[in-house]
Amino acid sequence: MRDVRTVRAPSLLHLAAASLAGTAIEFYDFFVYGTAAALVLGPLFFPTFSPVAGTLAAFGTFGIGFLARPLGSVLFGHIGDRRGRRPVLVASLLLTGAATVAVGCLPTYGTIGTAAPALLLALRFLQGLGLGGEWGGAVLLIAEHAPARRRVLWSSFPQVGPSLGFVLANGVMLGLSATLSEAQFAAWGWRIPFWAAGALAVAGLWLRGSLAESPLFLGLEDHARVRLVEVVRRHWRLVLLTAGALAVGYAVFYAVTTWSLAYATERLDVDRTVMLACVMGVVVAQGALTPLLALLGDRHGRRLLCLTGCGGAVLWMFPLVALLSTGKPLLMSLGFLGAMLAFITMFAVVAAYLPELYEPRVRCTGAAVGYNLGGVLGGALTPIVATALVEHGGRVPWGVGAYLTAVAVLSLGCFALLPETRPVPVAVREPARG
Repeated sequence: MRDVRTVRAPSLLHLAAASLAGTAIEFYDFFVYGTAAALVLGPLFFPTFSPVAGTLAAFGTFGIGFLARPLGSVLFGHIGDRRGRRPVLVASLLLTGAATVAVGCLPTYGTIGTAAPALLLALRFLQGLGLGGEWGGAVLLIAEHAPARRRVLWSSFPQVGPSLGFVLANGVMLGLSATLSEAQFAAWGWRIPFWAAGALAVAGLWLRGSLAESPLFLGLEDHARVRLVEVVRRHWRLVLLTAGALAVGYAVFYAVTTWSLAYATERLDVDRTVMLACVMGVVVAQGALTPLLALLGDRHGRRLLCLTGCGGAVLWMFPLVALLSTGKPLLMSLGFLGAMLAFITMFAVVAAYLPELYEPRVRCTGAAVGYNLGGVLGGALTPIVATALVEHGGRVPWGVGAYLTAVAVLSLGCFALLPETRPVPVAVREPARG
């Protein structure tokens, strides 16, 4: 075994800042695409479709990113379990940033015809591939450095990154929407947020360049050669349970941040700028509450917080769609706030919870695959299913409420079958076996 005592432990604050910044940048890349898909990509890349079909097609390319994420978690998880957590952070950030900049440079259907949506699909796939590796590397690096009694708190910093990335992405979109005409925004304004990803990626690479490797990884004697095979063979039940448990978080988040934008602007004639402001406000609140809820996870346990948040989602999905359908900013914001509070009660603790469920030698692959499969179940399908349900429903989309409630019930059952992990140290915990 390599001597981990010779490894100089980095400052936890520095490590937390680097993890937060990296996840913020990568999720900025991912979210800016989702916002563009809701607002502008349909007419530009699928102009021969009807408005509803164009939105569905744009959300279809959005969903491809989620389908790529489990593949990214396998690819980068293998690197993380074989070569270390740190290389994953650099490679995933570089891939996601390059793909995002390329989207901003992509000619539209009017210029190159059907090649435009095909290239858009390919670049979205690469975005998802990179993001699939980001979460596992960022979370594990800090979780394996953090003291056991405050592991949820320190691990929650990467979980704030998606909130910052979303606010940054939507803030840029909001500023462009408020200052440009519809024609200017459609012609070139939508490209600016994608180009900005290049500068953000360079900043993230610089910040992560000085990070030290996880001491727990350096102390492992046995590194499994084919991580996915071992995860599937020995931990398949745990992977399926974690994926099902996390599906509701993705479904709620993307119902609020992506589908609602298209629904309110297209169906309710709510101004695009108003909708962006409403969604941004609740995501800011989500980011601010994350560390506070993480403290509760350290004190009362991870599973209890997850069950509480999931139960809240079961109860709130019908009020969410009722408040959204009013088209009134204050009522819509109230609906969004309740949904996001349920979401973050769960996701504030999962960055510590998931790694604790898996043994160290396969942790990067197992935790990342479970996390990103949950994204496929919840994030990829929700905007598509919700848009289709609205097309066949009345003014109040009760079918969307029923769908989201069903996902929440599924996740509640999965969380109920998972064990509590606090306060057993992450290095020695014996995981549940499939």
